[in-house]
Amino acid sequence: MKEKVGVIDIGSNTIRLVIYEYSFTGRQLKEVENFKVSARLRTFLDEHHALNKKGISLLLDTLKNFRIMIQQYNVTDVFCVATATIRQASNQEDIIQIIKEKTGFTTTLLSEYEESYYGFLAVIQSMDIQEGITIDMGGASTEITYFRNRKLVHYQSLPFGSLSLKLQFVKGDIPTHLEIMEIGQYIQSQLENLPWLVNKQVPIIAIGGSARNVVQLHQSSTNYPIVGIHQYEMAVSELQEVTNKLTLLSFDQLQKVEGLSKERADTILPALEAFKVISDISKATSFVLSRKGLREGLLYKKKNLVNGQFTLLEDSIQELLQMLHIDSENAKQITKIANMFYEQIKNTEGIGSDFTKDDLIFLQYGAPLFHLGQNVNEESISHHTFHLLANQTILGLSHKERVKLALIASYRGKGTLRKYIEPFKNWYTKDEQKKIALLGTILKVSQSLNTTKRNIVNSIKITAHDTNWVVAIQCQGIYKPEEFQMEKQKKHLEKLLKVAIILNFTEPY
Repeated sequence: MKEKVGVIDIGSNTIRLVIYEYSFTGRQLKEVENFKVSARLRTFLDEHHALNKKGISLLLDTLKNFRIMIQQYNVTDVFCVATATIRQASNQEDIIQIIKEKTGFTTTLLSEYEESYYGFLAVIQSMDIQEGITIDMGGASTEITYFRNRKLVHYQSLPFGSLSLKLQFVKGDIPTHLEIMEIGQYIQSQLENLPWLVNKQVPIIAIGGSARNVVQLHQSSTNYPIVGIHQYEMAVSELQEVTNKLTLLSFDQLQKVEGLSKERADTILPALEAFKVISDISKATSFVLSRKGLREGLLYKKKNLVNGQFTLLEDSIQELLQMLHIDSENAKQITKIANMFYEQIKNTEGIGSDFTKDDLIFLQYGAPLFHLGQNVNEESISHHTFHLLANQTILGLSHKERVKLALIASYRGKGTLRKYIEPFKNWYTKDEQKKIALLGTILKVSQSLNTTKRNIVNSIKITAHDTNWVVAIQCQGIYKPEEFQMEKQKKHLEKLLKVAIILNFTEPY
């Protein structure tokens, strides 16, 4: 049984218990369960800024229920943290003491720096991104950081969140046009003392429930063809498009909108205004969602999972290989053969000169996943491979990149490629599509050269003579099954490269 660890996050809008278990590699965390109570503790602060008895009672009842869940799931380690509302409460010490006495949880009150840092840490441990701005909007505070070369440079905790903006500026259930303007002006005034935020021209990486709902709304409105929201990317202008659609709706209609949590119907427009103002000031190049946030960042640090030498994508691929029980020896051999083909084609004049370092990366990660290591029932295996990889969150890859990996690893022929790529054809240029087909074809012929899984291919050398290629394949042992399969599959290379291929199988002297 895998060890489980839990994080209780006492926020201003929601209180959550998230239970994780360690990944196969032990360097990532897999979310097992996510329990949420929309407590809105912010609304229970009295005129003295103390959390009142009703708020404390709701908090304690929630934590007692979480204690039961922790026991049922055999969680071995629990971290309980509190953020802005408890941090800002005048009776914070009393609250923490009562939690300890009544529930047994030791609560850590996160500082503004810790809350900012953990969000930043979660982003760089789950995305391959060198420079950006993180925005973690909660119910009562918003943490902003700027990082460069994957190092935290600046941070700031701002005294507003989606719920506090609603409570401060909105008289009804949803804001009027004038109230939205007032919210925007207020946010701008809060950002005036942050010169490091101005005109950065980098992506914004947004964290938290409000950001998740914005992305889900956008996905729903565009009939997005794959699942998953981590590292989902929007143009900054699309924030305004989402706002325009929502402002046409009544509160009752907002509560029924697909992609929008009912409990966020009254706070989504203030949150959107905050995202737009920060994006405008920073001249953000895009709006990207991180599904990983404070809780994951906390565990990365507390459980010493921070990856100093960044190998996130490699770890993610290894996770997939182990999860899918893929034959590692066969995968290594297909990767070896694919590398040999790649180098030979790359060095052939007029053919492979436009290969890039990224092409080799996709080839190497696609090789062990090619048809998920199978060589039977090719049609259904290809279909399964594509849809599994396209809809699987792979840390370190954007959505466009993971679909590209899926297209390469599922390649069966130009016909199936056209079918699979149809919903995504605007994502890739014609040249990119040709490159995908070529990389997929290299994997297809590489697999045929290990059809018996005996790892007999030692070397490959291509000699080009005008439109004819002689492909010399040196093997160790009987090669007839591999030769038979390669004769069948070479047509894919011939059609793409517009050459005739002559195979020359040999054994070493």
